Amino acid sequence: MNLKHKISLIILVFSVLGIYSCINSPDYSDKPTLEFVSLSNLQMSQRPLNSDTTIVSLKFTDGDGDIGFSTDIPGENIFIIDDRTGEFYDRFRVPAIPEQGANNGVSGTINMVVLNTCCIFPPQDSIPACESPAQYPDNDLTFTIYMVDRAGNKSNEVKTPVIKLKCN
Repeated sequence: MNLKHKISLIILVFSVLGIYSCINSPDYSDKPTLEFVSLSNLQMSQRPLNSDTTIVSLKFTDGDGDIGFSTDIPGENIFIIDDRTGEFYDRFRVPAIPEQGANNGVSGTINMVVLNTCCIFPPQDSIPACESPAQYPDNDLTFTIYMVDRAGNKSNEVKTPVIKLKCN
């Protein structure tokens, strides 16, 4: 085999591999998955309320690409739980991601601005939330976050690192 044929064969092999990699989508589960990436702030102040923020960054994947809602469908699909209370803290709506090509596996990064909240204290102390008692200068605040796709598949839950919420 001469050099010209060898080069042609190498180009053909790489071309076929390149086309094959474009045809096959990533092998993601149809159930969305989340991965915690970062927090922009590890400290917030409770006062003034809704004036301090942190940005939560998450990576996501979904094998069938049914993340988000179109503008004519109401609802949220990312849910944040305050681990101090076990209650919903916030809900976010991811817009629908347009289908691309024959295979619709999607991945990306979501950045959410999360507002500060009140400090809460042990029930036995009878201190109302949002107060600034000297014996409790801060709260450890963590969130559990999950996503639900349009088919109702719930993702794994991710937990944020501790955010120091300054009470004073």
